[in-house]
Amino acid sequence: MPTAPHRQVADLLPAHVSGLVYEADGRRLIDHADLKLVSGSITVVMGPNGAGKSLLLRLLHGLIAPTSGDILWGGQPNGEKVRRRQAMVFQRPVMLHRSVAANIDFVLKLRGRASRERREEILSDVGLAAHARQSARLLSGGEQQRLALARALATEPAILFLDEPTANLDPAATGAIEDIVKRAHEGGAKIVYVTHDIGQARRLAGEVVFMHRGRILEQTPAAQFFSTPHSAEARNFIAGKLVL
Repeated sequence: MPTAPHRQVADLLPAHVSGLVYEADGRRLIDHADLKLVSGSITVVMGPNGAGKSLLLRLLHGLIAPTSGDILWGGQPNGEKVRRRQAMVFQRPVMLHRSVAANIDFVLKLRGRASRERREEILSDVGLAAHARQSARLLSGGEQQRLALARALATEPAILFLDEPTANLDPAATGAIEDIVKRAHEGGAKIVYVTHDIGQARRLAGEVVFMHRGRILEQTPAAQFFSTPHSAEARNFIAGKLVL
């Protein structure tokens, strides 16, 4: 059984982002971004540090409001109704001061779906069933990130945002997270994944969104992006050169 049960996304996709601007402290951090998200592939967002990748995810998820521009999910504005059908996992997971099982129970109760069977199924899917009674704070970094993913997937999201969830993990833990993400995608969730890791992007991406200085320079099928990127910034980034 996939980690994320199929959740109909047809009424939320395509998502259209047009003229998106975000300014803070007199600085323009997202600069007239245009984007279209469709089902059927994992969207990986890449770019150098400070490009605006994490900020874009927070705007898409409705955690912050844009200065100007529009974000529409299947024609619906980016409000609470849409956000309840989305979930987001951050680079540094925040664990509740509870057991592993209680972290999952908390989310299931919020959604009115609490059951021991569902909780056990979720923990088994992410390889944490044996840690159910352990304090979540005592898990390793990779285990905590798997629990964070499990909590997000417990909501059965149509859209799952992932902000560099493996940035601080070793290869084995990274592989475990990638496997969960792939199963979530296979289960019907639309994945939007930020990473600085070119190898990871090659493994996961169906399409790549490349950002630089708050602008979206490319949105391209992954194979095309890695073989023939359009912008000099993307070519330099792929080649491992500094992109300023």
